[in-house]
Amino acid sequence: MKYIFLLSFFGVLLISGCGTTTRMTNSWKSEKINQENIRKIVVLGLMRDSDASLREKMEQHLVDDLKILGFDAVCSCNEYNPKSFEYMSETEAINKLRNSGADAVLTIVLLDKTRESYYMPGKMLSTQNYYYRDHFWNYSRMMFERINEDAYYIIDTKYFWESNLYDLKQNVLIYSAKSLSFDPGSTERLGHEYGRVIVNDLVKKKVLPPSPKEKVLKAM
Repeated sequence: MKYIFLLSFFGVLLISGCGTTTRMTNSWKSEKINQENIRKIVVLGLMRDSDASLREKMEQHLVDDLKILGFDAVCSCNEYNPKSFEYMSETEAINKLRNSGADAVLTIVLLDKTRESYYMPGKMLSTQNYYYRDHFWNYSRMMFERINEDAYYIIDTKYFWESNLYDLKQNVLIYSAKSLSFDPGSTERLGHEYGRVIVNDLVKKKVLPPSPKEKVLKAM
């Protein structure tokens, strides 16, 4: 019975892993990281006003994943309004963050978002059946039916992300990562997967201090 349970458990993990729509493309960390400087992290999304709801989802999921590991993290959507830093100088912005008790800022930037459509045939025709291709009317009727099928065009949405972690005490970049999300289906899933991918990499590369709860957040 225990053996069957374990097989089922690992089967679920395997299926979940195959369904991941976000992956890390590359990441970098500084050789001069002082983990003792990182206690409170502000997660800050930098996106267009039209993506305000997406920004909040991304921030909140990343904050939640940091909190699961026991880190002190706050969402900028709760601490500041979207235009808090718009007309500030660098010194003013950093002082504002420091005065709130933040030691580090983890940014989420949507570098680009593309939508591509491609043909997905609903019915496949044998390449050896030349009758349909070589006769205009049959060919035109066949193609007319295919282009009016619901599955004629498939639209893929790709999100290109960058996240940077800044040590506010030293005012330096200590970590940077680029990621790509493929047609996640919902902003909820997008934020959920992205948060896990980034936090897992931060822990794996030992950018953050040892987790207060001594857990490793596995990327789905």
